[in-house]
This record gives sequence, structure tokens and C-alpha cells, in this order.
Amino acid sequence: MPAHATPDPSSTALAFGQRMQILRTKRGLSRPVLAGLVGRSPSWVKQVEGGQIQTPALPIILRIAEVLRVRDLADLLGDQTPHQALFIGPGHARLPAVREAMNSLALSAGQAPPISHLHARIARAWAARHSAPNHRDVLGSLLPALIRDGRLAVRQADTAADRRTAQAALAEVYFLAQFFLSYQPDSALVWRVSERGMVAAQESEDPHSIGVAAWLAAQAHRDSGGAHLDAADTIVREALEYLSPRLDTADDRTRAIGGALQFEAGYTAARRGEAGAAWGWWDQANRTAAALTPTYFHPVTSFSRAIMGAHAVTVAVELRSGHESVRQAAAADAAPIPSRPRLARHRIEEARAYQLDGQADTALATLEKAHRAAPETIRWSGYARRIILEEAESKSPARRRRAAGLAHELGLLAA
Repeated sequence: MPAHATPDPSSTALAFGQRMQILRTKRGLSRPVLAGLVGRSPSWVKQVEGGQIQTPALPIILRIAEVLRVRDLADLLGDQTPHQALFIGPGHARLPAVREAMNSLALSAGQAPPISHLHARIARAWAARHSAPNHRDVLGSLLPALIRDGRLAVRQADTAADRRTAQAALAEVYFLAQFFLSYQPDSALVWRVSERGMVAAQESEDPHSIGVAAWLAAQAHRDSGGAHLDAADTIVREALEYLSPRLDTADDRTRAIGGALQFEAGYTAARRGEAGAAWGWWDQANRTAAALTPTYFHPVTSFSRAIMGAHAVTVAVELRSGHESVRQAAAADAAPIPSRPRLARHRIEEARAYQLDGQADTALATLEKAHRAAPETIRWSGYARRIILEEAESKSPARRRRAAGLAHELGLLAA
């Protein structure tokens, strides 16, 4: 490698400190900023990067990985065999069947069900996703047939109007699939589902479907790392520009997707550390939520009046503000959230808030609540796993036992 070339952090020849420096530079963080985010001094960061301090203990490695948005610990540790994915869990037992359905050309003969029947099955799938503790297993059992029948409905539509209606239904099937595939070890399939959902939504010419497809695509880009934040922003802003003229006269579900997109813009700003923009977008989303029917809850995005407190916790956590995160967690009322997986996600965000504020015992107690709400949500959460693995090395024996119990419940010890 030429002396002037930028080292590749995936090279096994690099030490931990060199990898950390490369990844820190790519994120645009100074040593003092990284030091503050991981609870160390700038001189400590300098010594690690210079090799005077060797590889830190696991808890601090996991904290560094989160701050630097590392999706694979091999990028920090250099051990490529096997890769230790931080935010991708083990494959679900139903993943092969869903993958096969997505990969199939579905050219065999078959009769599409009536569109009303397909809509009813999709509605039941959303209801099951929100109410079942094993929601991923339920979705995985329903998706193969829904994917097949949704495609048949599009192919066998008799008129242009019928085809647009069928495309909207197929888009919604792909939306369900994207929820199932989140944090599964097949990123190529996630992107394929996202793109197919966007194509079907655009073919449907339905503003609501287009908005949902944009919301999911923005999340896929944002969760792919810092290099994709601009793409996430572009998708959200284009979707809002398209939807905004329609929102004043829209029904609750279309207005809700506009609010969900406004919050996504705030989420991305918070991940960048742009506090003013993040809270400004949250304020816009909150005004949109206030215009909804008080009990309305969007079946895809969970956007509602009830969710805005949970969204405030997420903004504060992404801005790395421990005190503000805990304040927002105390102010948020989780009781009205009617979705098990969304409630579990909120509990995980609360746990992140408590850990940021140095309240590790409360963080673990909150993760236990998340597990009771939806075990299949917390099992695939990289944030939850990071907290548990950190506290499994705590100096407190009671905390270690509590973390070990959660690790056993989530199957981390067998992974």
C-alpha cells in the first residue's frame, strides 16, 4: 500500500487504535468529541490510537462501536472469522421461506384471490404484528403466501384502476416483509424488498403508499451508516414535498405518514448531532400528530399522538444527552402505545437513556420490560445487546447476574 494511501480498516494488519482513528476520522469526530461520547479523556483516545494503550475491555469497545456507527465489530477488532455483527442478529427460522418467496418468479398458474380478501389478510397481518409477542414468527408464517397472492393480483388485474389497487396491496405486503427482515442477516434482500415496495407504491399512484415506501426507504438508508444519511434526507424531503399539498384535506392515515416522515427528518438530524434541526422537526411532527383523531394509530409507522413522547426520547438519546433523555423518558407515557413491538422499542430507547445517564440498574430493568412486551423485538436489537453485554462485565455481582439472565433469555449465550 502506498505510504500516502488511507488505510483500510478491514485490513487485519491494523491495530485496534489505528482502526479506531480511521473510523473516527470518517465520522468527522475530533478526539475530544469521541472522548466525551465514550466517557474517556482526549489523552486516552490519543494513547489508544497511538498504540500506547492496547485494545480496551469489551464494554468500552461496544460503546466506541455505537458512537462510530460500526455495524460489524470486525471493523474495530480486525477479526474477520467470523464477523461479529453488532446490529444484525441471527437469522430467524422463517427467513429461508420468506427469502424463497421473494426470489421466486411466481410464474406458475394460479388464481389470484379477490382484492377484498387480500386486503383483509393484510389487515390481519398488521394486527398480528402489533399484538403478538412473537410477531416476527407470525409475519414470517404469513408472508410467503401474501407475496405470491399479491403478485398474482397485479398480474391478473383486468383494468388499469384494478392494477393500481393491486399494486397498492402488493406494496403493503412488501412493507410487512421489510419489518420482518429488519436486523436479519441478509442486507441484499432488505434492499430488494425496499426497492420493490417503492416501485409498487409508485405504480399504485396512491399518496399514502408512496409515503410509506419513502419512510421505510429512509430508514434503510439511515440504518446503513453515516455515509447514507444524505440519501435518507433526500428521500424524506422529496416525499414531504410530494405529500405536503395533499395533507390539509387528507385522511388520518395519509396525514400520519406525513408526520412520520417529519419525525424521520428529525431522527436523521439527531444522529448527525444537529440538535436545533432535530427538535424543530419533532415540533412539526408533534403539530401533525395533534391534528389526528385522538385515538388514531398508524398501522405501519405507529405514528400517533401517543408516540410523540417516545419519539422525544429517541431524539434525546441520539443527541447523546443523558439528562434530557431521562427527563423525556419520565415525561413519556408508554401506556397508550397499543403495539407490542413499538412498545418494546420504546423501552429499549428508555434503557439507552438510563445507561447514558449512568443508571445501569434502571436500564436493565427497562430491558426486562421490553422483553415482556415483545421478546422478538429485543432479541434482534443491537442496542439492547450492547447494554446487556456491557453490564455482563459490571463490577456489581447483582448487575452481572441480572445481565446474564437477560442474555440467557435472548439466546445471546448460545449465539
